[in-house]
Amino acid sequence: MQIGNVTTPFGRRSMTLALVKNQLDTADAKPVKAVDKWKAFRNACEARELLGIAQPALSVLNALLSFYPETELSEEFGLVVFPSNVQLSVRAHGMSGTTLRRHLGALVDAGLIIRKDSPNGKRYARKDRAGAIETAYGFSLAPMLARAQELAHLAQQVEMDKKALRQMKERLTLCRRDVRKLISAAMEEGAAGDWGMIESHYIGVVGRIPRNPGQADIASILDELEMLRSEILNILEMQLKSQKNDGNDD
Repeated sequence: MQIGNVTTPFGRRSMTLALVKNQLDTADAKPVKAVDKWKAFRNACEARELLGIAQPALSVLNALLSFYPETELSEEFGLVVFPSNVQLSVRAHGMSGTTLRRHLGALVDAGLIIRKDSPNGKRYARKDRAGAIETAYGFSLAPMLARAQELAHLAQQVEMDKKALRQMKERLTLCRRDVRKLISAAMEEGAAGDWGMIESHYIGVVGRIPRNPGQADIASILDELEMLRSEILNILEMQLKSQKNDGNDD
């Protein structure tokens, strides 16, 4: 059986152990009394890649949260929602039953929801004489409450990483521009040196930039281009000094 990108011979038992670990991690999280459900959802969306979930799974999570009647997640009002697959499918933009079940499983694996199964496997709520819910079976949103601070930190980390990536891209753009201008100027002015070879090296380095580069990709390319820029400046400075010395001798 394959889980994620890893094939395991233990099959269902390994998946069960993973689910137990997620639930234990949730239980150990620092408790929060109440949290705005949509703020927690936005944080989960920002941290999607860190949580290892796809965009459609977030649509399912959005649908589950829409069945929670209060704006704030709180144990005071209960944390279990119990929509049918048909109701969930409608609010998840007509998602098929098979796809819906797959993404529900992904949310469980990511530790964002917990299944609370009834004895007969149905989702429902049992109410007291006053109409208040005594027991509910379906999906517990308790992890969203328990992990609210963690999700906020993850979302913040993602934003910081995005900012750092933007800054590195700006540095790369400026360095590329500098190197290109220096090579062009040296060629136009007939500066001594194998500028054809230097230009080919520059083109080769720039050609290795991926379509959607990450920080590691940019850092590697940037190091090479900054080194190339320094070498070009050294060559030009040495020639300038030599010209000045020759002028002084004359």
